[in-house]
Amino acid sequence: MSKKIVGIISSYQGLGHQRDWLWKQTPHPFGVWGNIQMLATAEQPDFLLLYQFDFPKPQPPSPWWKSWRKPPSAKAAALSFKNVPIERRIYSLREPPLEEVLETNQYNYSCASQYCGYVTGPDELAPKPDYMPAIWYVGNTFQELNEMSPPEKIKPCCWITSGIDRTENHRKRLAFIQLLRDNNIDFDLYGRNLAPNLGGYGTLQNKWYGMAPYYYNLSIENYAENDLYVSEKLWDALLAWCLPIYYGGSAADKLLPPGSFLRLPSLDEKGLAYIREVTASLDAWHEAKAAIAEARQIILHKLNLLAWLSDYVTQF
Repeated sequence: MSKKIVGIISSYQGLGHQRDWLWKQTPHPFGVWGNIQMLATAEQPDFLLLYQFDFPKPQPPSPWWKSWRKPPSAKAAALSFKNVPIERRIYSLREPPLEEVLETNQYNYSCASQYCGYVTGPDELAPKPDYMPAIWYVGNTFQELNEMSPPEKIKPCCWITSGIDRTENHRKRLAFIQLLRDNNIDFDLYGRNLAPNLGGYGTLQNKWYGMAPYYYNLSIENYAENDLYVSEKLWDALLAWCLPIYYGGSAADKLLPPGSFLRLPSLDEKGLAYIREVTASLDAWHEAKAAIAEARQIILHKLNLLAWLSDYVTQF
C-alpha cells in the first residue's frame, strides 16, 4: 500500500518552504513513518496539516481606490488548501493560550472549524482539546537519539530561552533570569535577543550543543496554567539526556514517567532556592537516569508528531 502524503501550511515564517520538515523525526528516509510520508511542500498531498496557521482577519471597508490592496479573507485563504478534502485537513494550534492572544486563538479555531475536519490545540477553547504532539529542536538523527547512551556531561546547568518580552509571562521569565544572576546561581544561558546584562552566550543553531554537556536544564514554559500545554522545552532537554528542572502545567505528569523531570515550584525566591539545592550536587541526575531513558523512548516513539499523524491517517 502506498504511503499517504502529508503536506503543511503554516504561519511560521519559512516553514511551508522547508521540504525536509520533520524528516529528522523518523528513522526512515524522506519523512516516512508507518503509513505516511511527510512532504511539507507537496503540491497535491493526501492530507494537509495546518500547523499554527493564522487565518486572515476581516478588514474594515476601504476606499474604492485601495480595494486592490486588501488582504485575503479567511474564505479566500481556503483556496490555498491544495484541493485536499475537508475531512483530511488537520488544524493544530501550537502556541500557548496566553491572555494576550486568546481572541486570536478563538478566531483561528472558529475559522478552522469551517475548513478542517479535525481542529485541536492545547487549551479548552479548541474543538478537540489535547496535548501537542512532540517536535524537537536538537539536530541529531532519529537513530542517534534512539540508540545513544548519555553523552559526556561536564557542566552543571543550562537554560536556552529568548529575550522576547511581549507578554506578562515573558516578562516574568526574564525577571527570574535576572534574579538567578543577582544571586550568583551557576548556569549557562543561551538564546536570541537577550539583554547584555543577563550574561548570555548568544544563539545556537543546534540546541544539542547547549544542552548535551550539562546535567540539568532549566525548562521554563511560557505558560503553566492548564493541564494540556507542554512544549519542546521539555522534549529537547530529555533527548539531550539532561534532567529538566521544569516549570509548567500538569500535562507533563500525564505524559512522562515519574522521576524523569523535577518540578520547579515557582519563579521567585523559592524557585531560586530549589535550583541552588538541586544543582549543588549531581545526585538527582544520577537517580533519574533510568527515568530519563524511559522518557526519551516515549518522546521518540509515542509522542512524536509523525506517530500522531500516522495514527490519524489510519482511520481513512
